[in-house]
Amino acid sequence: MAPLLGVLCGLGVFLVWWSAWEKPPLAVKESKPKRLEGLLLASGIEKVSAGAFVASCLGFGLFTTLVISIMTTSVSIAACFGLFGAWLPLGVVSWRARRRTAMLRELWPDVVDHLRSAIRAGLSLPEALVQLGDKGPEELRGLFREFGVDYRSGGHFDSALSKLKARLADPVADRIIEALRLTREVGGSDLGRLLGTLAEFLRESARTRSELEARQSWTINGARLAVAAPWIVLMLLASRPEAVAAYNSAAGVSVLGAGLLVSGVCYWAMLRIGALPQDERVLR
Repeated sequence: MAPLLGVLCGLGVFLVWWSAWEKPPLAVKESKPKRLEGLLLASGIEKVSAGAFVASCLGFGLFTTLVISIMTTSVSIAACFGLFGAWLPLGVVSWRARRRTAMLRELWPDVVDHLRSAIRAGLSLPEALVQLGDKGPEELRGLFREFGVDYRSGGHFDSALSKLKARLADPVADRIIEALRLTREVGGSDLGRLLGTLAEFLRESARTRSELEARQSWTINGARLAVAAPWIVLMLLASRPEAVAAYNSAAGVSVLGAGLLVSGVCYWAMLRIGALPQDERVLR
């Protein structure tokens, strides 16, 4: 009985000690369909669903496989380039999202300056946002016109602001919109000063980010060239029948599979090494 009582007492002390520590909340990872929808919105593509985009990737990959198969009469080579073809739409959308984010980063200081001037002229915050549809940066006028339509049709500022934030799909826009929403709810007379400080901060952040991205481009372009060069050589070799016959063999398929794996892993590693921290949308 003495050993049993010792074990039970020890177990009780351990459970008391264990209950004194709060378990950290588990990080909920965003599902891939939602991430894909966010990528489409960030690239400015609003009318294409995640399922339709995946179907288009698969269709383009199949089309590339058929074209390369006809050109080279090699199923193994065509399958490799079919994977590249399936990835190509995703690469184009990612490039558009990065380009749109960089463009918006340069425009937000001007937007904040327009808001500051309108509020100093005596306009209310909703009216200042609506007039950006006519006097704001050209690239954003359409989105602010849609905000004006939503606000005038419903008269509810918060819901129209939420729709504008969803259309913009930009982390900087999220912070600006939430700051404006909080200012409207809390009130205060320092909105002009707040917007002036925010415009200066955004300009400095955009300037620093542009310099870092210019230096990063050397690493990214080098990684892309290193990955593309062997496959360009493969396409040139595929014009010779003896090379096609070699790659149609079991050894040739193994070489292509190993090359595809090495290319993918090395490209991913180079992107991770040269990647800059990305702003995340935490105020959705």
